[in-house]
Amino acid sequence: MAHTAVILAAGKGVRMKSNLPKVVHKAAGKPLVAHVADAVRAAGIEDIIIVVGHGREEVQKVFAGDQVKFVTQEQQLGTGHALQQAEGMVDPGNTVLVLAGDIPLLRPSTLKVLLDYHQKQQAQATVLTTHLQQPTGYGRVLRDQNGGFLRIVEEKDASPEEKNITEINSGIYCFHAGSVFRVLHQLQPANAQGEYYLTDVLEILKGEGHRVEVMSAAEPEEIHGVNDRIQLAQAEKILRRRKNYQLMRDGVTLMEPDSIIIDSDVTIGRDTVLMPFTLIQGKTVVGEGCEIGPWTNINDSIIGNRVIIESSRVKEAEIGDDCIIGPYAYLRPGAFLHNKVKVGDFVEVKQSQIGEGSKIPHLSYVGDALVGKEVNIGAGTITCNYDGQHKHQTVLEDYAFIGSNTNLVAPVRVGESSVTGAGSTITRDVPPQSLAVERADQRIVPWKKKKHDH
Repeated sequence: MAHTAVILAAGKGVRMKSNLPKVVHKAAGKPLVAHVADAVRAAGIEDIIIVVGHGREEVQKVFAGDQVKFVTQEQQLGTGHALQQAEGMVDPGNTVLVLAGDIPLLRPSTLKVLLDYHQKQQAQATVLTTHLQQPTGYGRVLRDQNGGFLRIVEEKDASPEEKNITEINSGIYCFHAGSVFRVLHQLQPANAQGEYYLTDVLEILKGEGHRVEVMSAAEPEEIHGVNDRIQLAQAEKILRRRKNYQLMRDGVTLMEPDSIIIDSDVTIGRDTVLMPFTLIQGKTVVGEGCEIGPWTNINDSIIGNRVIIESSRVKEAEIGDDCIIGPYAYLRPGAFLHNKVKVGDFVEVKQSQIGEGSKIPHLSYVGDALVGKEVNIGAGTITCNYDGQHKHQTVLEDYAFIGSNTNLVAPVRVGESSVTGAGSTITRDVPPQSLAVERADQRIVPWKKKKHDH
């Protein structure tokens, strides 16, 4: 049977105290609603509908270029009303998985178990539950004498006895699509909130004699929603712990894992060692056998194999194999390092290609440059790439040797195997195999230092 997932993401999230809708807040580098959508996909469902409302444009931006579909809930009148908005987009013969957009800890394996159980039981509805020692705030699951589903009562509508029940509703359901949309039209907001509860559908289907199942399979942490920034921080901590453990299981060494922060979508190869206080963010890909850290921050970059990066900042850059970076280097967007490049201390590289085996050992700025292979750039060298209105390119051909404290005033080209003298300001192209020196003549002036009274 075909499956459709409907993710409910229309609420504002008042307790976040934010101008952004709750579900676009990030945990482990990824919006909450993207965590949910990824779990749904990993469980095998590609047909995804997201119900949006408050801040819908921000939610849609999260899925720019994605295949998800959107439907708008203009007024937030409860979960039943939210699902009803998707009716025209779901095949009545499908199984529909319904879940909230603020549960980033949900595992795909749990969803697979739920979907399989729902199908095997040939149920019209199945609710996923878990047991909490402190169930305050959650709807309680009431069972009949045989252990079957009776109904779900919300916290605000529950009696004192019902509040003692520890089995709670996760807010995750499977339905036969035709049945749930038929019953949604019968709902009445007869509750403390004045809302259309999706949970009422289960009771109505049960009353009609249909099969309604309960499956208690979720770990308690999986169903925790994020309602404020404290809960966001708690979810973040769990996601990062999961990521670090998974990397270690896959052959990555994390020295002092609690000090290392790695986003959900980062990929790291085996035998790479991460030192303490390392932060790797975005969609960064790190190869095998690297040594990264300590005190290193990398985002949205591609890093080859056997790369060493010490105490440096790498942002939207690409680094080839066997490179050595740092300490205290800054690779900015558009920095592209071929294999065996060295970028040393207090070096900044921006929007530049650095050829294989080239070295920028220390105290230099290289911007908007095309650097060939086996080039040596001396300490204190600067590419003067900006004239106040436009950026210009510097080209350093293969085997060039740039003397210390050289100013390369772009646009300029230094030819193959050429040398610039230390302290030169190069404003004109240098032919291949040449020495370019630009200095005033040194003068010696007699000078008598004044004595100071002590």
